[in-house]
Amino acid sequence: MRVRVFYHDKCFDGACSASLFMRFHRACIAPGASYEFQGLVHRAGALFDESKFTGQENAIVDFKYSTSPRITWWFDHHQSAFLTEEDHRHFLACQQDPACAARKFFDPNYISCTGFLAHIAATRFGFDISALAELIHWADVVDGAQYESPQAAVEMASPAMKLTQIIESTQDPEFIPRLIPLLTELRLSAVLEQPFVAALLPPLVERHRQALELIRSRAQERNGTIFFDITDHPLEGFNKFIPYYLYPQATYSIGLSKSSFRTKVAVGSNPWTKADPEKMVNLARICERYGGGGHARVGAISFPPDQEEQARAAAKEIVTELRANNPL
Repeated sequence: MRVRVFYHDKCFDGACSASLFMRFHRACIAPGASYEFQGLVHRAGALFDESKFTGQENAIVDFKYSTSPRITWWFDHHQSAFLTEEDHRHFLACQQDPACAARKFFDPNYISCTGFLAHIAATRFGFDISALAELIHWADVVDGAQYESPQAAVEMASPAMKLTQIIESTQDPEFIPRLIPLLTELRLSAVLEQPFVAALLPPLVERHRQALELIRSRAQERNGTIFFDITDHPLEGFNKFIPYYLYPQATYSIGLSKSSFRTKVAVGSNPWTKADPEKMVNLARICERYGGGGHARVGAISFPPDQEEQARAAAKEIVTELRANNPL
């Protein structure tokens, strides 16, 4: 059987989810299957190209729902999992069909898609996840921002944080598909030691240092909300915890950046904030107004690369709203 696995690209949890799906599927569904991996990114316009759904089975993990009849498996945990209400209704109808409901799963209460997928694989299919404890733990830490401090998140001492930096920054379309199978075969420290992985780290450490200094020079904090615009220095990714490393007292951060395929408004909240969680704004709901989404505490909006001014206008509106709703 030929299986195509579509995953949230440039995302540690996305890559881990794809790897765990492959191992589960091979153990419990199709022992002789072959697997191909393709990343999906949030961008303006259509998110899916159905012509790519060419496997005998096609799976989407850690990404929005597709109504395509070619999709046979789906796992997601994002609050904004459905692009439209019609998509949500399609999923709810699917859950009334036992065959469909047995292969498409959604629960926004899970910290990571990896953890959610592991739970479903273990409880519904009897898959043994005991050997994958390290992977599941770090997927929860990274995707749920469960670091002990901003320093732990930004200084990247752990193998998982180093791998996250590489995954978020790579421009090689073959790199993550090559990496994915290793994530459930080796310890993360051993994955990091693979020559094709280790060679990428030194220049990324220097790029990380430059991004830290760039954001330090641009970020402004007022009334618990940080804002920075670095669109004139295109980056394919940067550590999203840098703003809280620089301004640990802040509650929210809005970053405007540009890459090769989009202008991005990143909207986040400080994982270490002392603000009353009951008074904090649902950031996914804010991002959805502009065609984006995410989780209650972190989200993003993608604009085409040539719509920088529209992205800047949206970012400024969000900054104004969050500064007026500071929960401290």
